[in-house]
Amino acid sequence: MSLAEQVLEGNIRAAARLMRDIDDDRPQVIDELKRLYPHTGSAYIIGITGPPGAGKSTLVDQLTASFRNQGKKVGVVAIDPTSPFTGGAILGDRIRMNRHSCDEGVFIRSLATRGALGGLSRSTSDVALVMDALGMDIIIIETVGVGQDEVDIVKEAHTTCVVMVPGLGDDIQAIKAGILEIGDIFVVNKADREGADRTARELSNMLDMRRAVEGKWNPRVMKTEAQRGTGIEDLTNEILAHRAFFLSSGTINEFLRERNQRHFMGILRDTLFKKALLFMADNNLCIRVETDMNNHRIDPYSAVEKIISKMMQDSADRV
Repeated sequence: MSLAEQVLEGNIRAAARLMRDIDDDRPQVIDELKRLYPHTGSAYIIGITGPPGAGKSTLVDQLTASFRNQGKKVGVVAIDPTSPFTGGAILGDRIRMNRHSCDEGVFIRSLATRGALGGLSRSTSDVALVMDALGMDIIIIETVGVGQDEVDIVKEAHTTCVVMVPGLGDDIQAIKAGILEIGDIFVVNKADREGADRTARELSNMLDMRRAVEGKWNPRVMKTEAQRGTGIEDLTNEILAHRAFFLSSGTINEFLRERNQRHFMGILRDTLFKKALLFMADNNLCIRVETDMNNHRIDPYSAVEKIISKMMQDSADRV
């Protein structure tokens, strides 16, 4: 049996192997993903994002327990940073979720960013797809610690929770563009700290400044203490409320259309880039282009046009 067939039968080990191959960018995974794709689309994806130290992993651990208490199968994709110098990564997020390691209804996969920007790993979408095919009801994606414009999670998750903590900055932080514009739910974690009420109030004021649009979801600010489990039930209910709105309002149709378009364009871009690299390697074009550029015999724009023209001609000749 193929890995995809084993995944569809609920084989956890096969899913883990396939996710490893996806993260390693092995070419054979394409056929496996093709087999899985028709069996996906049932899982609900929740994104957890926010700055480093906001308590995202602990919050994910508590949400996982909350959804398990409701009988839901939960998949977790935890993104950890990669060293720009050594390429190494300490996949430590799962340490905070260790209590779920023996639960057959929970599947946790850590991924390194491997240089990808936006708070996610390049393999996040495909790993989530495998979890979906495996039968997970809820998939929680925890981004790497992000700043104000790493907002790729909003392109993947049905519900995006932005996690903040007291003491990150002054009042201006609450109205800055970027990450604070993507949240469906805002969470002030570590609410036992001094300044938590002020942070929640500033976020609420920022949301009040937006012009309410009829038929659109109005985000709320929730307060939690993930370490103690305080506020988790309310947050879970708010996520489920957004899910109900998302499905009943028809918002999901536009979301899926845009996500599918982005997914297709991303695969197209990556595939064409890989084919271009192989074509240049087979024809020793890289060294020739670099030499010509160093001697100013050609500019990079003309070089790209020339290579594309050669690739198209080569394809035409083969036909």
